[in-house]
Amino acid sequence: MQITLDNPASAPQPLSPYYSQVACVEHADGSALLFLSGQIAEGATVAEQTRGIFETIAALLKAHGASLADVINIRTCLTDIGTLHEYGGVRRQFLTGTPPTSMTFEVPRLFRPEALVEVEVVAAVRPGARGSRPAV
Repeated sequence: MQITLDNPASAPQPLSPYYSQVACVEHADGSALLFLSGQIAEGATVAEQTRGIFETIAALLKAHGASLADVINIRTCLTDIGTLHEYGGVRRQFLTGTPPTSMTFEVPRLFRPEALVEVEVVAAVRPGARGSRPAV
């Protein structure tokens, strides 16, 4: 098993130098688990922020030869649980297959005052699916 922590150059960079955006746990058979740090995005509404978040998640996954179809777990923090329907509507546009396992909860605030939603995912990539992924 090999563990790599990185911030792919092909994806939006982290908002702080104090964390890595992706932890890749690669197994001997070529399969991998990708753990993505919580993502936030700019926007005035939960829908706008959610769209930006999933675009960033897609870019981070792509940098590791994965896609949103590989997401197996998702954790979401909302500053207002009343916006769950708005968040869910956008999320369904990005996660179109069988829904992953999920946990959504309300928090009083996130690390940036303007952030309304934060999303963290885990993706599982089958052996060979990552092909000629970029070096990390």
